[in-house]
Amino acid sequence: MATDHSQTAGAMFPEDPEDLLPEESILSLDEYVAMHAAVGHRTRYEILYRLVHSGDMSPKELEDAIDIDDSTLHYHLNKLVDVGLVEKRQHTERGADGLHTYYRATVFGEVTLTSGVDELIRGEAEFEAMYSSSTEGE
Repeated sequence: MATDHSQTAGAMFPEDPEDLLPEESILSLDEYVAMHAAVGHRTRYEILYRLVHSGDMSPKELEDAIDIDDSTLHYHLNKLVDVGLVEKRQHTERGADGLHTYYRATVFGEVTLTSGVDELIRGEAEFEAMYSSSTEGE
């Protein structure tokens, strides 16, 4: 007898994950996966975390907050920008010379962070409680 793997917890899921995408999806499955892969690195996670929870930040503010050097920061910022989780913005301030650069999380960055790793971390207590109650009788 064949097992039906298309149903989990009462929800229907397509056999091919590509079919999860809306017909007019603005991103491909590979682009969504790349976003999650980018957040899988501790430094990039910390950068995105600070941008989501603290708002726009300059490179200097990020360097100080995360305590990393300029070239390492820019390497990771570029990765986050490339996959669409962070955007680089430039503006001029009145009375100041030149452009000022700052970074902000995109909507994709906010959702990836808050519904991804942050949610897993917050769920740890719930997982612990479930595991503890299932092993109490042993």
